[in-house]
Amino acid sequence: MAVLFQIRNAYKSYGDQILLDNAEATITDDAKIGFVGRNGAGKSTLLRILLGEEELDAGEVIKHPNLRVGYLRQHDPFEPGESAMDFLQRDSKQPDWKCGEVAGQFELKGDYLHGPVGGLSGGWQTRVKLAALLLHEPNLLLLDEPTNFLDLRTQLLLENFLTSFREACLIVSHDRAFLKATCQKTLDLSRGKLTLYSGKIGKFIEYQQEAREQAARENKATLTKAKQLEKFIAKNKAGANTASQARSKQKQLDRLKLNSIDRDEQTAYIQAPIVSPRQGAAIRCEALSMGYPGHEVANDINIEIEHQQRAAIVGDNGQGKTTLLRTLVGSLEKMDGHINWGHHCHVGTYAQHVYTTLPQNDTVLEYLEYQAMSGITHQQILAVAGSLLFRDEHVEKKIKVLSGGERARLCMAGLLLGDYNILVLDEPGNHLDVETVEALAEALLAYQGTVIFTSHDRHFMKRIATNIIEVRDGSVKNYMGDYDAYLYSINREIAEGDRNSGGKRATAPPPEKFVKGQKKVSQNEHRSMRKRIKAIERKIATLDVEKKALAEQLLTTTDPELALELHNSVSDLAQQLESAEEEWLSLQ
Repeated sequence: MAVLFQIRNAYKSYGDQILLDNAEATITDDAKIGFVGRNGAGKSTLLRILLGEEELDAGEVIKHPNLRVGYLRQHDPFEPGESAMDFLQRDSKQPDWKCGEVAGQFELKGDYLHGPVGGLSGGWQTRVKLAALLLHEPNLLLLDEPTNFLDLRTQLLLENFLTSFREACLIVSHDRAFLKATCQKTLDLSRGKLTLYSGKIGKFIEYQQEAREQAARENKATLTKAKQLEKFIAKNKAGANTASQARSKQKQLDRLKLNSIDRDEQTAYIQAPIVSPRQGAAIRCEALSMGYPGHEVANDINIEIEHQQRAAIVGDNGQGKTTLLRTLVGSLEKMDGHINWGHHCHVGTYAQHVYTTLPQNDTVLEYLEYQAMSGITHQQILAVAGSLLFRDEHVEKKIKVLSGGERARLCMAGLLLGDYNILVLDEPGNHLDVETVEALAEALLAYQGTVIFTSHDRHFMKRIATNIIEVRDGSVKNYMGDYDAYLYSINREIAEGDRNSGGKRATAPPPEKFVKGQKKVSQNEHRSMRKRIKAIERKIATLDVEKKALAEQLLTTTDPELALELHNSVSDLAQQLESAEEEWLSLQ
């Protein structure tokens, strides 16, 4: 067992914020470690230090001379128009057979390997990056939030890869289910200190809680002892015969110390709307078709969701989860069929198109007062605002100065003040921290209304989903089992190799083979089609770059008008990309 790197007496700060304070840790070549800590604790900074992109203010990082680090890049390393195979060969300098062999481990075949990599979804591009990592034969993988924006199947494929990977891994993630499946140890960064725990994330959290409780019990006993000593001292310090005893007790009192207990940062407390439970169908779809002008996403949808169910909408990225939610609530016009809500259904919606269009000149308090149902008192409104961390002067903030996370919490607070018996939530965890998502899960478990939601957070989905609705291959299916039953079926598909990214793109046949009955084309027509294919590949690459740039702006802007404009632009580019990809496939 070799030591890959050792961190000694590490100190790092930015201004007044101390990220590392005499921190120490040792990582060996047999370790798969989940790296955890609160947002802003300094995890990504430490990864950059290990990569040599930043330096410590003090201390040292000692690396093994044979250390080969593989880092999962968050930016796109691809060149316009190149295929995944082109990229793998350029990046690794390995021959095509070797690149193809490694790519096959991530199911990168056919069009996914030889088509334009810029036209692939984020999940498939992540697979290409992982294949590139493996071709460099690293003995330590550094992964920073690798599951962000990955669909369920790609997350499971990544889990399977890491489980079979024989070298060391250091993985930063908030996804507890992912860490539990892949990591045997846990490294915690808290208050500048690194603590390596020889156990999985679940056991580590239990250990943390037990340590706090033990420290609290010891503090309670110490305070009781201190009161007894203070009482004795006060009673006997003036007496001629007892003054010396009082001084002795004072020395004992001075030696008493309380344990320092790490208190978490303020955490949201969420209480869902109190509604009367109802029976029967909350919503029924019959022969429903959905999509956008000129593009049908899915058709012949026949599903029913009953009152008090918590239905999770799942599916690979780009299959139509959000399209289905928007169609159900009417923010997107249905193409055909029927959507029938039950009687007295009051629907509350939490989605990007909602919290990016909040009234920017209202204050937090003014918005919540408008959203609150009749009968809610001013004090109750303040209590709900405070539970989502809008306290004191923060309730007077204008919405236009709120961050994306604050707007998301505000939208959630508005829902909680209503009397909605149906909640439709599109990725509720995207702009909420882990602790707030946990609080939301607890609230939804106690909620007696109906919940229809999408989420990439498997821990959250597993906790609250009562049934799963999958959007795939242009159709929608209601799995009547819970999340574990659905997960079993997906794992079985992966084991059987039944994967083609939703079936939207089939593998192109070799140029010399044709489908029976297909007309053979001339050489001139072949040349013309090849030119058109190249032109479309350039267009796809350009559109993809534009889409990613606008998406990055959307994640950081606090201007609601600009956010709405960017959201519409990203949606338009996504449709253009899909249209171009379909034409590319047809020509292939």
